[in-house]
Amino acid sequence: MVDFLYVEWLGKPIWMWLGFHALVAALLAFDLGLLHRDKEHEIGVKESLLLTAFYFSLGLAFGGWIWWYLGAQPAQEYVTGLVVEKSLSMDNVFVIAVILSALGIPLAAQHRVLVWGILAAVLLRGLMIGLGAALVHQAAWVLSLFAAFLIYAGLKMLFSKEEDAGDLQDHAAVRWLRAKLRITPELHGQHFMVRKADPRTGKTALWLTPLALALVLVNGADVIFAVDSVPAIFAITTDTFVVYTSNIFAILGLRALYFALAAMVDRFAYLKTALAFILIFIGTKIVVADTFGLVHVPPWVSLAVTVVLLTVGILYSLWRTRGEVHADTATDGREAELHGRA
Repeated sequence: MVDFLYVEWLGKPIWMWLGFHALVAALLAFDLGLLHRDKEHEIGVKESLLLTAFYFSLGLAFGGWIWWYLGAQPAQEYVTGLVVEKSLSMDNVFVIAVILSALGIPLAAQHRVLVWGILAAVLLRGLMIGLGAALVHQAAWVLSLFAAFLIYAGLKMLFSKEEDAGDLQDHAAVRWLRAKLRITPELHGQHFMVRKADPRTGKTALWLTPLALALVLVNGADVIFAVDSVPAIFAITTDTFVVYTSNIFAILGLRALYFALAAMVDRFAYLKTALAFILIFIGTKIVVADTFGLVHVPPWVSLAVTVVLLTVGILYSLWRTRGEVHADTATDGREAELHGRA
């Protein structure tokens, strides 16, 4: 049995993979079983920021263990991957906020959607990373293909115009799902499925609720974003263990990050520009450093550039939108004053 634990799988001993998944299971049990036993509990901005800091600190601590056990370079690649994946997940948060808001999912029920969405995301990312690892190790030119895709995705993100989300209920995907599945028009607490009479047949049947519809759309959004994030992390390192662990730690903190960012979505208007430059930089690094071998880019340089771009994007967004916040506050104050006089 002991010898089995030291058998290598995807470049690392099996005990490392089992140990990491045991850690993930313990975190999920702690989060869901202890912190959020009350299903009606609404997560506020303060609690969201504290949970985000907790998960990110734990992710960095795991990076410290990688430094101690595997060395400095894998640790730097891990932290770079963690920061990049966390950065890209911020854009995913805004899309999720639009989905849940458009479907009228109350704040207390959003937690349930995000929990199951993250569990599904862990499985989907694992499959996509496994496929990506197989492709990269079979053919080195796949990295160049990833690099070209990242540059294209970054340029598209940089120059695409911001589109109005519109009415999600009229979206083609939502109309198709409603046409193919039994979906109740109203919520039923925090249930994904309920049994009720079918008005067409009069017989009791199993129906999905809008909460289940939201879960399907959130997972669909994650798959779309994974198309960008998985090539991005493989462009940083081809170590499958580093790729997987940094990705999963970024996803684990996504639910905690959601409630803080969703409350301040209008304050990050220019974050997408920073994310676009991060993708372009990572893709260009692969082309210049790995494909043509023109210059060697150390992992710490990639990490530094990523952190600087992300920080500048966040600070610039907050600075440019500061007037809008003051205006909203002043408007709310005037409305309260008029209401008091009335």
